[in-house]
Amino acid sequence: MNPLNLPSWMAKLNGRNVAAPFIIVLLLSMMILPLPAVILDVLFSFNIALSIMVLLIGLQTTKALDFIAFPTVLLMTTMLRLSLNVASTRVVLSEGHTGPDAAGKVIEAFGHFLIGGNYTVGIVVFVILTIINFTVVTKGAGRIAEVGARFTLDAMPGKQMAIDADLNAGLIGEDEARRRRAEVSQESEFYGAMDGASKYVRGDAIAGIMVIIINIFGGLIVGLVQHDMVFADAVRNYTLLAIGDGLVAQIPSLVISVAAGVVVSRVANTEDIGGQLVTQLFSNAKVVYVTAGIIAGMGAIPGMPHFAFLLLAAVLAGIAYLIAEKKENADIEPEVIEQTEVTAATEEASWDDVTPVDVIGLEVGYRLIPLVDKAQGGDLLKRIKGLRKKFAQEVGFLAPTVHIRDNLELKPASYQITLKGVVIATGESHIGEYLAIDPGMVNGALPGPSTTDPAFGLPAVWIDSNIRDDAQSKGYTVVDAGTVIATHLNHIITTHAAELLGRQEVQQLLDHVSKESPKLIEDLVPKLISLTVIQKVLQNLLTEGVHIRDMRTIIETLAEYASQTQDISELTALVRVQLGRAIVQQLFPSSNEVTVMTLDNNLERILTQAVQGNGSAGTAIEPGIAETLSRQVEAAAKQQEQMGLTPALLVSAPLRASLSKFLRRANSNLRVISHEELPDSKTIRVTSIIGA
Repeated sequence: MNPLNLPSWMAKLNGRNVAAPFIIVLLLSMMILPLPAVILDVLFSFNIALSIMVLLIGLQTTKALDFIAFPTVLLMTTMLRLSLNVASTRVVLSEGHTGPDAAGKVIEAFGHFLIGGNYTVGIVVFVILTIINFTVVTKGAGRIAEVGARFTLDAMPGKQMAIDADLNAGLIGEDEARRRRAEVSQESEFYGAMDGASKYVRGDAIAGIMVIIINIFGGLIVGLVQHDMVFADAVRNYTLLAIGDGLVAQIPSLVISVAAGVVVSRVANTEDIGGQLVTQLFSNAKVVYVTAGIIAGMGAIPGMPHFAFLLLAAVLAGIAYLIAEKKENADIEPEVIEQTEVTAATEEASWDDVTPVDVIGLEVGYRLIPLVDKAQGGDLLKRIKGLRKKFAQEVGFLAPTVHIRDNLELKPASYQITLKGVVIATGESHIGEYLAIDPGMVNGALPGPSTTDPAFGLPAVWIDSNIRDDAQSKGYTVVDAGTVIATHLNHIITTHAAELLGRQEVQQLLDHVSKESPKLIEDLVPKLISLTVIQKVLQNLLTEGVHIRDMRTIIETLAEYASQTQDISELTALVRVQLGRAIVQQLFPSSNEVTVMTLDNNLERILTQAVQGNGSAGTAIEPGIAETLSRQVEAAAKQQEQMGLTPALLVSAPLRASLSKFLRRANSNLRVISHEELPDSKTIRVTSIIGA
């Protein structure tokens, strides 16, 4: 919309488009064009306000990337100060003979009010500020930025692995993973840019010293030669002007340098700088009490300022008392909860006390409650919602809701996962610490208690947050306490998918399919097949890790063969053949080669005869052969897993179901497929022959 009928290029302009060109033109104008004193006052005031605003923004950040534009801001504020130095130098040298207000009221105020009109004091103050800025603040911030850039770059591979682990576990989606990868890249670029930008501030400090010297000596020459001033008056006028000019530029420079140090030195947390200081300095009442006692003892020494020391000791003792009271009240809360439960137990029993068993439950100790409490910043509920959504997209049905409750009988940092009221998995997770998991290729040890990853049983170590980057740089996969629980829960839901598919879920699944193919469902259920048979077929598929997303193919296959047989095993085998392409793709994604184990011909013939005679490979064959078969398959499966492949055994169709059931006890990751399930387009590569 262009109501003023402006040219198209003018209509597209807005404040953000012209901000950068305007700043550049402003800086050039200050260096080239003479500016009146009143304009200098406005620009110096703006420079001071800008430096204070940058410092306050730096104090409010929770992590460095919250102020990602800071390196550019640092450069632009430095150039602004240098441009103001050039503009003020021009005014000082040309108008300095008229008096100390020649360069504006701001410079005059800094020359008179701040240093009392004494240029000796002004020179000393200016030199001290410059030394503090140059040798302490700026140098320290630059060093922190340099080391931060180095460690961030070293930790990038570990952080990328952690992102991939969260993505594979279903804790995050593709968009979130892409955002986190971009954040990791931006973090290293930010510290590198800060390392370079800090050099501008150090150069600005050197330039400030040179400018004040030039102003003093240049002013003396101009005053004595061109304006015939008395030497004492010339020294007084030009020195005060030069000192005021230097201070009005150096103080904002010091403030900006402190902001840079604050931004790069803070450790990422959910609190800002103020919150961290209050939380960590005043969290232990015993420490504050001891400090109050020491200060009071120093105040009792003869000759000491008793009032100041004793007043400070009393204030600290009061703070320690408040901290202790707050902690005592927090410890009383579990007792109040227990008393409430005892009162409720004395009421008359009713049918309301008979509660249905949760299909999936998560019970946590009281120290883990913050993970599931949104009011305390817990994000575990959000992660569980994400993994349920990912499970539905990949496996093909919506898992039941996870019911979460606290359990005071558990250890404070423990949790347990229940399936239909029965505990099937337990673990521990420590808030504030990270679990460093060894994926098998780390290059160093870490301090901390050794443990195992509760989901997959990999060796792991609980570490403090301050060595997280070091652990990632050594190749560990580092996850926080919430991720440990979410990953474990996701693993349990995936491995017990068949038990989670009840009649209600099957009916909801059929209702969902009927929205697109109503006639297909109407002709199948209940005319040709019952809901129970469909449920058993789907559970058989899920038990062997086959996803049921392609419900159209499953329903069509059942509709085709339901009139011939109602045997669940036969129907499952027929469905697997039709899903063969999807099964192979699930096992060997992005590969035209199927890497499998096979049976020796003689062994396969013996097993086939046993199955046909008895119907079960686990009970029909001689125990010695069964033990040897199980042992050799386990060894071959481990070999395939070390190659980064899903262990798969290729057998004939009559053997597939019974062998899968028998061998699943030895290795739950083993997949048994038949020749009929392999697509013609795939190439078979045999890694080992069992029983050869």
